This record gives sequence, C-alpha cells and structure tokens, in this order.
Amino acid sequence: MAKNESASSAASTPSAIQNESASSSSSATAAIKEQIRQLPHRPGVYKYFGDEDTIIYVGKAIDLRKRVSSYFTKQDHNKKTQQLVKNIRRIEFTIVDSESDAFLLENNLIKQHQPKYNILLKDGKTYPYLLLTNERFPRLIPTRTKRPGDGHYYGPYANVTGMNLLLELIRALYPLRTCTYNLSEANIAAGKFKVCLEYHIGNCKGPCEGHQDEETYNQYIQQIRQILNGDLRLPKQYFRDRMAQAAQEQQYELAHQFKVKLDKLDEFQSKSTIVNANLTNIDVFAIASNEKSAFISYLKVMNGSIVLTQSVEVQKKLDEPDDEILAPLVMQMREEFESESKEILTNVALPPLPLPGVTVAQPQIGDKRKLLELSLKNVLYLRKEKESMNDRSKDLNEVRIMETIKKDLRLTELPKHIECFDNSNFQGDNPVAAMVCFRNARPSKKDYRHYHIKTVIGPNDFDSMYEVVTRRYRRLTDEGASLPQLVIVDGGKGQLGMAVKAIKDLGLWGQMAVIGIAKRLEEIYVPNDPLPLYIDKKSESLRLFQRMRDEAHRFGITFHRDRRDAGTLKTELTDVKGLGPVTADKLLTKFKSVKKIRELTEAELVAEVGKAKARILIEYFAKTNSAEV
Repeated sequence: MAKNESASSAASTPSAIQNESASSSSSATAAIKEQIRQLPHRPGVYKYFGDEDTIIYVGKAIDLRKRVSSYFTKQDHNKKTQQLVKNIRRIEFTIVDSESDAFLLENNLIKQHQPKYNILLKDGKTYPYLLLTNERFPRLIPTRTKRPGDGHYYGPYANVTGMNLLLELIRALYPLRTCTYNLSEANIAAGKFKVCLEYHIGNCKGPCEGHQDEETYNQYIQQIRQILNGDLRLPKQYFRDRMAQAAQEQQYELAHQFKVKLDKLDEFQSKSTIVNANLTNIDVFAIASNEKSAFISYLKVMNGSIVLTQSVEVQKKLDEPDDEILAPLVMQMREEFESESKEILTNVALPPLPLPGVTVAQPQIGDKRKLLELSLKNVLYLRKEKESMNDRSKDLNEVRIMETIKKDLRLTELPKHIECFDNSNFQGDNPVAAMVCFRNARPSKKDYRHYHIKTVIGPNDFDSMYEVVTRRYRRLTDEGASLPQLVIVDGGKGQLGMAVKAIKDLGLWGQMAVIGIAKRLEEIYVPNDPLPLYIDKKSESLRLFQRMRDEAHRFGITFHRDRRDAGTLKTELTDVKGLGPVTADKLLTKFKSVKKIRELTEAELVAEVGKAKARILIEYFAKTNSAEV
C-alpha cells in the first residue's frame, strides 16, 4: 500500500526534519526551510513532533512539499494553527502511492497516536448487539461483547431503547427459548431437561422436551433474520398466509392470534422511517459546523428503512474545513457500526476514500436527496440545540455574576444595567471622557458614549467627572430612559465624590448605586465610607469591574488620541496667517502630514493652492525652519 521512506534517525535523512528553533511561532528557521525544500512533490503523510518527542499532529497531502511548507510560510493562519506551528520540534514524512493511501495511513496513525491537534471521535462507548447464537435451537440475546464463533451479531445499535423494542417485538412474535441448555438430539431423547415457566405461560414451545420440532423453529429463525436485516416482507407474508389458512379452517381464535402478530409488525413498521423500498443499503452523512465545533449526522438505510441514526459533536482543533472533518469520521463510523453499504451520500464533496467498490455522491434531486436533507435537518437541529444550551449556560453564568455583585456590594436589586466612566487628557489638552455600558454582564456597545469636556479648563479629573455624569443622567432623565442599577467611576474617593455630587444635584440620589475603583490596589470605594472595600481578587465581581474599567479606558484613549492627532495636524497650518481651514484640510487630506507638505516644490504648491497661498506657505516654512535651526 505505502512505500515508507521515513528513517529511524532524524539526522540521517531529510524525512525526519529537526526543528532548530523552539521559539519560532510563525516561520521556520533557515535550516528548517532548507530541509523542507528537500521534501518531494509526492503524496504522503507528515507527522509533527512536539516536546518530549510526542506526535502532536498527523496530516496527509497530495504534494508533501507544498503542504508542509504552507505551515511555515503563510501569514494568515488562525491562532490555533499558529500555536501548532510554535510547538513543532521535528517533522517526519512517509511517501505513499496515492491520495487514498495517504488518507488510510493518516487515519490509522491518528487512531494509534491520538495527536493533540487532530480531530478524532473519542466516543468511548460500547454499543450493544443482538446475538443470534449458532446453537441448535438458536437464542436471541442482547450483548455488548463480541466473541467470534458464538453466532451472528446484528448491530451495533446506537439507541438501546430501539434495540430493546425490536427484541420485545421478536419475542412477542416468535416463541424462542431463553434457557442455556445444550439441546442436542441425544440430550432431548434422554429426557435430561424439563420445561420451565416460559413454556407454561406460552413464551416457549418446549423444545427441551421435544414439544417443538427443529424445522418449525428454524422457520422462525429465518424470519427473525429478515426482521433484523430490516426486511419485514417475509414475516408479514408468513403471518398473513397462516391467518388466512386458519380462517379457512374455521380456527378463528388461531386466526386472531396471527392477526395480532401481523398488527404488531405493521405497528413496528409504522414507527420506522420508510424512505423507499427501492433504496437498499445506503449510508447518509451530513455535516454542519460553527467556529468551535462540527456536528455530524449518520443515517444507515437498509431495505428502504432507516435502521440506525447517530448524531455526534466534535471539537475543532485547527479550524478545519467540513470535508477534512467528515472524511475520517465517515470511515470511523462505518467501521464502528459495521456498515457494508456500497453507497455513501454526503452534503460536502469528500477526498478519495480507501473504500473499494463504494461510491460517494451528493444527490441533488429525488429520494436520495430527500434522505440527505433528512440527515442535514438532524444535524442542523443538533447544532441549534447545542448552541442554545451554550447560550443558556452563558445566561446562567451571567446571572451568577450579577448575583455575586449584588451580594458583594449589598445592593437591593440585581445589577442588570451597569455603566462605567473614565476621563482622558494629555497634559491638559483635548480633555475627553468615555462611558461604557454592560447589560446582563455583557458589553452593550450601542450604548457606549464619548464626551468632549466643555465646562472644565485644564487637567481637572474631578470636575470633568462631575460634568460627564451630570450630562449622562440629565439626558437619560429628559428622555425618560431607564437608569442603571450601578455606576462605576475610574478613580478613588475624589472622583467618586464628584459623581455622587452630580447624581445628588440631579435629584437622583438613591435611585442607583455608585462605586469607585482605584487602580493601585484595586480598591473599591463606596459613598460615605472613608475605608475601601477589598473584594477577593478572584471574585467574579472584581473581574467584571476591572474589565469595565479597562474597556472604558481603551474606549476613551482611542477617542482622545484621534482628537489629539487631528488637532495637532491642523493647528500648525491653520495658525498660518492668510491660510484658512479649508485649504489646510485640502492639503492634509491629500498629503497626510505637514512634513510631506514641507517637501513640496514651489511649482507643486502653486498647482495645489495657487501662487498667493503657495508664497505664504513657502515663507512660513522658511521662517519655521530657520527658527528650528
């Protein structure tokens, strides 16, 4: 199958490549790059080794050199792939004959080594089977252990309830023995056994004492095999014929018994999903994914009926595309559920699979398309359910955080609406403020606000805090909007005092709680208490306060920087006597900086602003240049 060209010594052949830079996260060292250039342009499998020489990733490639080098040359990898590359210490490869050989070898290596960065369906479940024993007068028993030679196993069954319903149906239709006696002809003839309670209540015909012949019993077994294979035609015809015969012979009670059994088969069939009797054995796989997980649905169709359904979720490791996720799982689930179907239907195109005689298709119309849509409906439902569960989990997490804040601050109501203020200025210039809003412990960015400080001259954080808090809550009051349950100010007792004064002056005192958070020791200050409140550093309350404080600081600094930069650029030109703001904006828009404008020739300036203004600028630049000298 594969020609293995990997070597036992990493130093003796290019097929084992040593990574000489443990700290490289986005590109390989020059030595590694040179070794990668020696890789062949042939299909194969590559293995990445991490610390302690353990395999952390196995991949396949149509072109080994192109695929492996892409990890070290591309700059747009996601964080997970960047982390993988950072941890690579050594690389080995194996050349194979074809893409399907590479797929098979990759699949086997992943199962064997279970690398950290490979997706693998690690279910850990042992699914049950129904065993039809190979004894004389066979028994039908459920089991989770397969032992060769015991008989024929049917399954495995992903749904234990479904398997038990099938077993219950068969036992209701056919009087099978449940004892473990060795019912050889000699033992029965010698009278070694006696009938049990099962015989007396009608569940067994007593073959242990010779009350039932082997030929009749084996007729039952033949029909049971048909039912276990998903084909009810033979057993239904058998009971239909026996019912008609009994009625003809005026054995109406017996005819009724056969009718009851026929009704049980019809009822069982009505609970099964019948797709099309002309569709024999087909495997149907559908996949849908989100950023974190992939969801796969598997339907096993036999004799026109869906006999098995299974849906699974796998965690993505490297943001793999759907086809790369589904292909190995198709192999694994077919093996796990012992499928011998010669046709596979999927909703994504798959690479060549090492399955001789098996076709893979993406049907667009007809009954096969309906089957695929049914599988896709299952997988989309699973994804929606999981995402809904995650949302509910987040909601519960957020409620817990708000409950913790309420308890830590002794609030009278749950703080569903919290606002945090921060001031920003540079040596007193361009003072601004920012307010960020969290609702249900999540950022509500549509409610974020920037503020130009209008009434305060110079660097005065206290008065600036008074101004923005006043403006914010006067605006909410005028608009009839709801007030927050908690207000946080970035600062200690001084900033807190001014925020409290603003709220009192608005007549809103008592309608919302106010606290200050000081940076140095992460102290929490509350009104009318000179001593700070120390919340546990690991508390979810403090973590949320810190997050809000940092978010307000980021939001304010960005606004302040933009305003300061704009002011710096425009001030120098607009201060030039005879040059207006329109001309200054025109030049700055085109040339981006005053430095570039200084470098223009007189002719270039004349072309942009005319002779008069060009002359003014040249004289201004000459004067400022001489002043700087």
